[in-house]
Amino acid sequence: MMKKLNSETLPKRRENEILHSVSQMPGFPQDTQGRGPADLLDAAEQYLKERIESGDKQARFLLGQLCFEEGWYEDALFHFEKVKDEDYQALYQAGVMYYDGLGTREDQRRGVEYMKTIISSGDHQARHLKYAAAYNVGRACYEGCGMRHSDQEAERWWLIAADNGNPKASVKAQSVLGMFYSRPPNKNLQKAFLWHSEACGNGNVESQGALGVMYLYGLGIRRNLHCALECLKEAAERGNVYAQGHLVSYYYNRKLYTKAAELAKRVVQYDNIDLLPNAEARLPIYTAKGIAMANFFLARCLHLGLGTKPDAAAAKQHYRKAFCTDADVTSDLQCDVIYGKI
Repeated sequence: MMKKLNSETLPKRRENEILHSVSQMPGFPQDTQGRGPADLLDAAEQYLKERIESGDKQARFLLGQLCFEEGWYEDALFHFEKVKDEDYQALYQAGVMYYDGLGTREDQRRGVEYMKTIISSGDHQARHLKYAAAYNVGRACYEGCGMRHSDQEAERWWLIAADNGNPKASVKAQSVLGMFYSRPPNKNLQKAFLWHSEACGNGNVESQGALGVMYLYGLGIRRNLHCALECLKEAAERGNVYAQGHLVSYYYNRKLYTKAAELAKRVVQYDNIDLLPNAEARLPIYTAKGIAMANFFLARCLHLGLGTKPDAAAAKQHYRKAFCTDADVTSDLQCDVIYGKI
């Protein structure tokens, strides 16, 4: 299984967008312009509190979102709960927080209930949230949290969320469907390729990396090294660790040991997956696979002195890190060594 999946982020929101938006609102103190981020944050918080006191309900959501972006989850949930019956964005964020246990104990049932309220609403203000909410309900079905586990129901909800590849729908659902169809018991590589193609076309870097791997090994599509390298290199440049790990493998197997070792040395520095940029958009299990591959091939380079100075102690350390990061990937690679494939 692909556990654990991440929630879909609030549609049309980028990191730190709220702080910038608030600073552009009428009446925002102009004396904060050009000052440091901490001063701007304090001014935004005070400004929104004053607007809340004057009866501005939108300011309550904005303050909640500001707290959410700063990681002040208890405060964020407090503000979202205050206006969730009038503001669907607040309802959505509160649902995510209950499901993931942000600022409160995990309560997946309540999280799913909030998402279903959005999906069933006829209010036009909820319309842009329905795809993301459907993705999250599919996630709950898949993980068996807040709902009975059912791959079939997860698939149904994700297909609703993906909306035939609509770029305005849940691109995360499109990408997750690609992963869903890549693994037993739902394996269908042609469908996997289709959905990864849709998601990649809509800008999803996880699917771009997955497409590179599918082209590289001829999975669900005819093998095409040119397309494989194009996808893998671009996804790697965009920070996709899964693609980076497979590029390390590609370089090593083609005896480009220096390039393999140099890239692997960068990838193995990712000690904490949760702290990687855009961690919420990643599938942690595939990030771990990329890191494990990089550690394993760096260990081979260090062990054999290929592309880097030999260092038996460091090689042993990276073999261990590879196994701890993803035992299955490491075992498969070790079998390839035993049978002379690498």
